[in-house]
Amino acid sequence: QVQLVESGGGLVQAGGSLRLSCAASGRTFSSYAMGWFRQPPGKEREFVAAISWIGGSTYYADSVKGRFTISRDNAKNTLYLQMNSLKPEDTAVYYCAASMKIVVVTTTLAERDMDYWGKGTLVTVSS
Repeated sequence: QVQLVESGGGLVQAGGSLRLSCAASGRTFSSYAMGWFRQPPGKEREFVAAISWIGGSTYYADSVKGRFTISRDNAKNTLYLQMNSLKPEDTAVYYCAASMKIVVVTTTLAERDMDYWGKGTLVTVSS
């Protein structure tokens, strides 16, 4: 079992930055590919970014490419999402997720690819 707890959400003005963190506990954190998903108000949950278990390769949704950066610190069992140049359309609940199925991330991850989820942290971007 893996427990995931997100933090770092909040209210920020458009153009600002936030860094989300996801603390993992339980089984070995470094054995999982990790991802961030988000659910905007009234919409379905969508993929944001992912990072591989091996090699650290990353993949991003087109909507955040160049603005968001995903990273992981296996020694601290923590996943990060640095979000810059935030836009009102980035407003959403952001979820951290872990996958036992994926080793190397080469494309968008689907919800069915993920095995463990956090409860989410709300990011609100004002215009």
